[in-house]
Amino acid sequence: MYKLDFSNPISIYFIGIGGISMSGLAQVLHNAGFTVSGSDWHSSAITESLEKRGISVKYGESAEHITDDIDVAVLTSAVHDNNLEFLELRRKGIPYMSRAELLGQIMKNYEMPIAISGTHGKTTTTSMVSEILLEGDTDPTLSIGGILKTIGGNIRIGNSGYFVTEACEYTNSFLSFFPKISIILNIDADHLDFFKDLEDIRSSFKKFAQLLPEDGYLIINSDIDRYQEITDALPCKVITFGHGPEADYKLSSISYNEMGNATFTITGPDGTLREYSLSVPGEHNVMNAMSAICLADILEIPDAVTAKALLGFHGTNRRFEYKGTVNGINIIDDYAHHPTEIEACLKAAKGCEYKNLWCVFQPHTYTRTKALMEDFAKSLSLADKIVLADIYAARETDTLGISSVDLQKAIQALGKEAFYFPSFEEIEKFLLENCINGDMLITMGAGDVLKIGESLLSK
Repeated sequence: MYKLDFSNPISIYFIGIGGISMSGLAQVLHNAGFTVSGSDWHSSAITESLEKRGISVKYGESAEHITDDIDVAVLTSAVHDNNLEFLELRRKGIPYMSRAELLGQIMKNYEMPIAISGTHGKTTTTSMVSEILLEGDTDPTLSIGGILKTIGGNIRIGNSGYFVTEACEYTNSFLSFFPKISIILNIDADHLDFFKDLEDIRSSFKKFAQLLPEDGYLIINSDIDRYQEITDALPCKVITFGHGPEADYKLSSISYNEMGNATFTITGPDGTLREYSLSVPGEHNVMNAMSAICLADILEIPDAVTAKALLGFHGTNRRFEYKGTVNGINIIDDYAHHPTEIEACLKAAKGCEYKNLWCVFQPHTYTRTKALMEDFAKSLSLADKIVLADIYAARETDTLGISSVDLQKAIQALGKEAFYFPSFEEIEKFLLENCINGDMLITMGAGDVLKIGESLLSK
């Protein structure tokens, strides 16, 4: 694998530079004195921001983009072997690395690299941790998988030894990392187009935990089934949080306000009760916050600072994000695209006030939809009325013979109202005719379903 020398900045080219993670890494290297350029399919707010910083961005896919002055290239997992720019890299003999490999090398350049992993909740927890570190005046470098309003984007470049990033298990990306502190929020069956089954995923998380050095820390949710198999024989210190009596940080009580936001108490390792309040809804966010509290304690950040930062955190984009109100209908958008995430989101919504809870869901990938069909049907059934859009293919093509109609039938078999429309325009028309004043409408999914809510608000 190509190794960067941060004392000798060179020319780096990003294929897919407009991605939320790739753009952040490009900015980190640009700030470190590297000559950074790249390409993406279309202009966007992200690419325009990069260009304003002096980073050259080319559009489209062309072998001509690969010039002889490029020393090394960075690729996303979405770049396939037939990509014209990738083929030209190989023809010219220019070395390349994956996004995950680059991120791992960047982490080695910091004294305190922190990696936040889990099937669900990575972006929210990374944002919570970011707020705590900022409130604690630690001047961290942050790489977040979503837009955090406090920093006006997904990346912040600091001047301390703190580096915080999400750590995704897909394609075993996080096994290229070099963390000093890691968080494992949860382990669930997902990305089954890559992993064989849940046990394969658990094995990957165990390997991730084993990356930690002897003087490192693993913060792990003790509610994870057989979590001890992940922590067994680790050389680092292990800190647990969860509901059970064996957890180092135990959830003691929880209550919710009219917006579904929690006030909760935990029992810390020393047996004392500590109270916190959140400005984001749902018990899943309480668990995210507990992991952040564990981390803050390791870093010796005063508890009053932690509590203030958590209360001041109002979420990131696409995580139970209030978009606006039209005709008395409150519109929320959420990135949830796995049954566990859907269940957490809809349970959080049930803590709010509304007449009917509508969920407009866009399934994400054929593989995930087929593998988790029954779980999707059960979790979506928590809504009063469900509207389905076509499956968002993402990196896949439809070779499985699966469609949103199959999911509609599975939901209807559970006795719930489910509607399917092949176009966003038809969905919008149906919602305008059927939602009433006082309803809550959640657009949900990892694709472009948020456009439905935004379109409704523009009418």
